Amino acid sequence: MEKTFSKEELAQYDGKIKSQKYVAIDGVVYDLTNIKAWSGENHHGHVAGNDYSQEILNAPHKKTVLEKLPVVGKLAD
Repeated sequence: MEKTFSKEELAQYDGKIKSQKYVAIDGVVYDLTNIKAWSGENHHGHVAGNDYSQEILNAPHKKTVLEKLPVVGKLAD
């Protein structure tokens, strides 16, 4: 069963409050916990636990990296 995260719940998955690092893109929540680029406190100034649906459009990789990431749920509207 897919978990639905509120924005408040997602914010807990920042690698500090909870050890996992999750982000949302277009309503889908991805697990970045084991992604080397996200191993520090932030990734190019972006902190886990947030919705980066708009920001990813400006990233050099765009959405091409998403297919490699584990999906852990969806973000509530």
